[in-house]
Amino acid sequence: MAALIFEFGTFAQRDFATPGEFLGRLDGFLWGLPRGWRYAVEIRNRDYLIPDYFGVLARHNVAHVFNAWTRMPALTEQIAIPDAFTADFSVTRALLSKGRTYEQAVNAWEPYEKIREPDPPTRTALRAIAERALGKRQRAYVFVNNRLEGNAPATIEAVAGGDAGPVCADAGVVVGCVEGAQQASPEEQ
Repeated sequence: MAALIFEFGTFAQRDFATPGEFLGRLDGFLWGLPRGWRYAVEIRNRDYLIPDYFGVLARHNVAHVFNAWTRMPALTEQIAIPDAFTADFSVTRALLSKGRTYEQAVNAWEPYEKIREPDPPTRTALRAIAERALGKRQRAYVFVNNRLEGNAPATIEAVAGGDAGPVCADAGVVVGCVEGAQQASPEEQ
């Protein structure tokens, strides 16, 4: 298994009055997890991307999930945050282009036969994440959704410069397509 991802949708202020309130609960939860597994946390609140959040994850060797999602900072911004790489592996989910909603992507990209609109900044960040993993001899798990550009396998090939399989697998970078495996409601997206 690559990593078990705990995905948290966007929290409203009524859920947690401050990021610190969430982080306290998250820290306690992570302490209770069985050891020997890779864990990752995906959040959808940009204001939670603070040093304390990354510190909680690093304390447990839990990866922050770099996520390309409509209301999160671009991947290029996320990977530039000091201490954002919190574990001895990384996890990335390239889901949506910045500013595009789930419904917009579905309407624009179905039936997912080809790349409809390249996302150069996200591709650049995906390459940077893979290159970092190679340089540090760490694993990087990269998941690409059809809703990012219109066709996940073609996006992976474009990022890898052609033959994504052997190049990435031999280097410890694991890529995968997420082609509608998650069918969350629009509110959760």
